[in-house]
Amino acid sequence: MRKNTLGSLIWLRIARFTHQSNLLSNEFLKQFGITAAQFDVLNQLSASQPITQSQLAVKVTVSEGGISRMLTRLEKEGYIQRKQDWKTKWITLTQKGEDKLHEVFEHQLAFQTSILNDCLTEEEQKTLYMLVTKLQKHTESQLEN
Repeated sequence: MRKNTLGSLIWLRIARFTHQSNLLSNEFLKQFGITAAQFDVLNQLSASQPITQSQLAVKVTVSEGGISRMLTRLEKEGYIQRKQDWKTKWITLTQKGEDKLHEVFEHQLAFQTSILNDCLTEEEQKTLYMLVTKLQKHTESQLEN
C-alpha cells in the first residue's frame, strides 16, 4: 500500500518546504507586525496596482475566500484602499502600505535568501530555480486548460 512514486515524494517535499518556510517567515515577520501572506499581498499590490480583488486572489498564496478577510485586516491597518466600481473592487496600496513594504522588503528578501544560501550552493540554487520554474509553468498551463 505504501507505493510512493518519486513524483509524489518530490511533491510532498515541496509542500513541506513551503509550509515550513512560511512558518519561519511568519516568525521572522512578527517583528514588523505582518504575516508572510500579508507581505505577499503588499508585494503583489506594489507590482500590479490597481488590481481587482479577484485578480489579486489568483496572484497570492491566499485562497479566494481568505483574500476578503485578509484585505479587510489590511484596510483596517491602513495599508490598502479598496474602491468599488460597480461590481468590481479595485485595490491599491496606501502610503502607509508602501512604507510598510519598504520597511520589510529587504529584510524578508535577506531572510529567505539565507535559508537557501545556508543549505545550497549557487549552482544548486540555479538548478533548483530552473526545475521549479519548469514545474510552475507546467502547472500554470494545466490551470489555463
